[in-house]
Amino acid sequence: MKLDQAVSRLAALAQETRLAIFRMLVEAGPEGMNAGAIAEALGVPAATLSFHVAQLVRADLVVSRQESRFIYYSANFAGMDDLIAYLTDNCCQGGQCLPKTQQVATTAKRRAKA
Repeated sequence: MKLDQAVSRLAALAQETRLAIFRMLVEAGPEGMNAGAIAEALGVPAATLSFHVAQLVRADLVVSRQESRFIYYSANFAGMDDLIAYLTDNCCQGGQCLPKTQQVATTAKRRAKA
């Protein structure tokens, strides 16, 4: 990942509503949620949701798909994993810091649910 991509993704998440949307979609898993359910859960108007989701889509953190007359959004887990890897790359100058964790374990957990 390049610096400008990381900055774009972090900037998209640096807003309360967008962060709440993204966290909700991460929790929802790969199947995602329809726009109406997200708006209702967060108590935001549809137009406000659309504005914020567009920012997350542009940052490559959220993807959309249309099913019938509904639009479903889901987290782009590969994009999230790339950002996490970028942020933790060369942590502690490549040496062991705190207790070692698995690198980007989120992908394995999602696959186990499927």
